[in-house]
Amino acid sequence: MKSILFLTLVATLFINCSTDEVVSEPIATPIPNPIVLEPMYFPANGSATWETKTIQSLNWNQNAVQPLIDYLQLKNSKSFMVLVNGKIVMENYFNGHDVNAQWYWASAGKTLTSTITGIAQQEGTININNKVSNYLGIGWTSAPIAKENLITCKNLLTMTSGLDDTNDGVLPADLTYVADANTRWAYHNVYVKLQDVVSQASGQSWPNYFNTKLRNKIGMDGGWIQSGNNSVYWSTTRSMARFGLLMLNKGKWNNDQILNENYFTEATSTSQTINQSYGYLWWLNGKSSYHLPQSQLQINGSLIPSGSNDMFMALGRDDQKIYVIPSKKMVVIRMGNAADGSNFALSGFDNELWLKINALYQ
Repeated sequence: MKSILFLTLVATLFINCSTDEVVSEPIATPIPNPIVLEPMYFPANGSATWETKTIQSLNWNQNAVQPLIDYLQLKNSKSFMVLVNGKIVMENYFNGHDVNAQWYWASAGKTLTSTITGIAQQEGTININNKVSNYLGIGWTSAPIAKENLITCKNLLTMTSGLDDTNDGVLPADLTYVADANTRWAYHNVYVKLQDVVSQASGQSWPNYFNTKLRNKIGMDGGWIQSGNNSVYWSTTRSMARFGLLMLNKGKWNNDQILNENYFTEATSTSQTINQSYGYLWWLNGKSSYHLPQSQLQINGSLIPSGSNDMFMALGRDDQKIYVIPSKKMVVIRMGNAADGSNFALSGFDNELWLKINALYQ
């Protein structure tokens, strides 16, 4: 009897659960991120036109805009730009500065030298693994010849030459031995010798090679001005933003791969074992530790705790900044005088600024 009841129950359930009556919950389809799907925009060379995006179109917090602008003005800024997918979201000028005014990049311009070095290598003009004396001759430093011959172009890119960093001079008398190459990280002007390497190897002046291979291809303005022991780049804010946009796109401008992507990846990754937060003259966020200029102290943690972990940066004296954030398809530019006190690259301003920027979209 129990068997008959059981079979009857099963048959009833089978009949009641016909396919015509089955109701299933709809499967949720993820909403595409419009920023991810939107094609990257590149402003035309030789044109003042640059497309924009509004705060509202990004669903950002409009109430966070004015506090950010007030903070930038308070901190001696001259200009500030935010690009998303290549389009201008914010562009602000302060203290008489404007879209046509030029300002110095300071050490943020080291990344221009890094990029040109990569271009020269991909063209077969140089090899960064070659010793510097292959291009500049023996005696470009005051180090013993055996120690000088340890120094490669890559050591100049990574700040691991082992040369004395207590002065900024780059004449042979100023470049004295402290440690073997690759054993010490020290922020030093000796990187500028890469400009001489490229010039010697290419048979062209540094400005001419730079203009032909990079500046003119992405529509930058500006030029190099000698300042003491250094060669400093000056340009408009928009030209700095053009370079940031090139690097956001891994060295590609529209359909032109200006910088080899393999070199770009090396340049924006940890380049040696001493300072985790340094690539090829680029600063890197989100690493486990870092060193600062003029110090051999290792500091645990990320360079800019409030910034995205994937952010890489060109940081210059007195708070000249290019921040590139791939995960947000964002480039942020700041030019001006020192926000607080004079500094070499990183300052407390970076973290405070990113707290204000984060308020836009958090």
